[in-house]
Amino acid sequence: MPWFSKEKRDKAATNGERKVRTEGLWLKCDGCRQIIWKKALEENLNVCPRCNFHFRIDARTRLRQLFDGPWETYDDALTSSDPLGFVDSRAYSERLSSGQKATNLSDALISAGGTLAGRSVYICAFEMKFIGGSVGAVVGEKITRAIERSIAQRQPLITVSASGGMRMQEGAVSLMQMAKMSAAVMALDEAAIPLINVLSDPTTGGTTASFAMLGDLNIAEPGAQIGFAGPRVIEQTIRQKLPEGFQRAEFLLKNGMVDAVVKRPEMKQFIAKSLDFFCGPVG
Repeated sequence: MPWFSKEKRDKAATNGERKVRTEGLWLKCDGCRQIIWKKALEENLNVCPRCNFHFRIDARTRLRQLFDGPWETYDDALTSSDPLGFVDSRAYSERLSSGQKATNLSDALISAGGTLAGRSVYICAFEMKFIGGSVGAVVGEKITRAIERSIAQRQPLITVSASGGMRMQEGAVSLMQMAKMSAAVMALDEAAIPLINVLSDPTTGGTTASFAMLGDLNIAEPGAQIGFAGPRVIEQTIRQKLPEGFQRAEFLLKNGMVDAVVKRPEMKQFIAKSLDFFCGPVG
């Protein structure tokens, strides 16, 4: 083999080895477009250390960030019965099966109980990877049961929304969950049990139009999109240009639609202090 061919092959092998070693160690921020070391990002709770852009995270990661340690999950066996036998480009049953395999969850929400800063709480966290975090009969039932559990045990409830809204594949059955969850929130209020809603990106559609904006405290993450219809739909409907930052967390705070915008690394402490206010100090 000629010496120059061997040298090219050795260089290619070396480059290939380097690529394997560094693959997945770096990410590009969607906010500032800078390259970030993945470990540094994870240590900062998936928030860009340069521009404060909040990456989307899954439900289990969210629970790990809020609970002090292990947690107990509830109603894991609930699954949709596909009441309409709905089919669009794919059968709804196939979408459910794909979502379950991709997330190892029965539906788009984890209902769990544990301690947050030493206080016993219940947390409902949405999983965006399961059909866009949409709300069908199962999610509505799990949130309602979580509220009933909070009332029975007199423990605060925290919801973390990441949802595109109601699940169209379940039609009116899905829309009914808005009234069902809102009625449950009213019962929680009558029992004087605190409800804290954390609105992450995105929280839209019927999720926003029901329980997600009915908390005693509604907290948004920086930059989160929060609204009912999307900005493009609104602009096409009213034929007007929307204000800068419309439907973003900071815009909603300025206009009195949310109570606070809190960075993710500060979220647990903020919730803990809020619960001290509502319930008194732990112990």
